[in-house]
Order: sequence, then structure tokens, then C-alpha cells
Amino acid sequence: MIKIVAKMLVREGEVEHFKEIAKELVQKSSAEEGNISYTLNASISDPRVLTYIEFWKDQAAIEAHNASEHFRRIVPLTQALCEDASVDLYTELDL
Repeated sequence: MIKIVAKMLVREGEVEHFKEIAKELVQKSSAEEGNISYTLNASISDPRVLTYIEFWKDQAAIEAHNASEHFRRIVPLTQALCEDASVDLYTELDL
């Protein structure tokens, strides 16, 4: 399983607009084959920090997601509302 943490700093006054646009992305991405979990989360300390936390079956599922119509259409719309963004991929360690 691969986990993605995509952290966005949304411009002042644009958080509600971002969430409206992101709702479709979360719904459609959650329904994709290979998706285990796909959520949008708000920071407790700064409500302008919104973070997608995603769990995917494998890299092929992520590649299909990144090529999907909804991803390619919606992500640029949300990115335009952000001051900054970072995306990190993780695998769980066996400890």
C-alpha cells in the first residue's frame, strides 16, 4: 500500500471555495479501483491548511488516478486557490 499526503496552504478567503471544488475530487477518487481511502482534512491549528490523505493499493492505481478526467480537471482548479502545496508518498515500515 502507498499513502499520499498532499498538503495545501489555501489563500485567505478561499477555503470554502476550495472545499466546494474538492468535494467532487474526493467522491470520485474514493470510488476508483485501487483506492483504499481518500479524505480531505483541515488542520486544527490553521484552517487554511487542507491536506488530502490517500491510501492506494499500488503505484499503478496512483498512475490511473493521476490520469483520470476528474483529477486532471479539478486539481488545477484547487491549485489556483493555493499559496503553497507539497505532496509526499509513503510506504509503511514493518517494525
